[in-house]
Amino acid sequence: MEVRNIEDSEFKKYGRILTGYDFAELCKAMEKSPLPDTVVYEPSVSYLEELPIAEELKERAYGGLPVQIGYCNGSNHFLNAVEYHRNSELNIAVTDAILILGRQQDIEEGYLYDTSKMEMFRLPAGVGIELYGTTLHYAPCNADGNGFKVVVVLPRGTNYPLSRLWSEGEDRLLAATNKWLIGHAQGGLPETAFIGLKGENLSV
Repeated sequence: MEVRNIEDSEFKKYGRILTGYDFAELCKAMEKSPLPDTVVYEPSVSYLEELPIAEELKERAYGGLPVQIGYCNGSNHFLNAVEYHRNSELNIAVTDAILILGRQQDIEEGYLYDTSKMEMFRLPAGVGIELYGTTLHYAPCNADGNGFKVVVVLPRGTNYPLSRLWSEGEDRLLAATNKWLIGHAQGGLPETAFIGLKGENLSV
């Protein structure tokens, strides 16, 4: 599958490039974050949320809503699942990364989704993007052999454990707070995950 640039017009249905922000201090602070051989996600990291850019993203990108700033770091080559939220997600690349993206509008009856409808985009280091709430996404993939580091900004409380699991309708896709997930049978997901991805478990 072709890896497109986020400046290509095809990216516009998934999100937009953030402009008017200085992410240098944020990327510098991420030097102390780990880079494991697997994928690690931390929804809220105090040393990132204490930076001046945190207040700026809260006020400008989210219109004053409380936000959390964390990261998704590691090494990954496979799609494994897709997720979506009821709001936009911001990604700021500390290293180059590959994002595999799709559209919530293409989810079929029974909450099935064909992975052949997804597209890949390279997110360059130092660049921030907004992924719209209807954009299907999951953990980034390696753009090279050195793994990836990506800052993740979301409304506060997102991706924390649920008080209960559901068994019917769209509710059964809920895997965490404000996180609806559709997994692939080859994705290595927990037994409670909803498996509904059809086709290849895409790889980079």
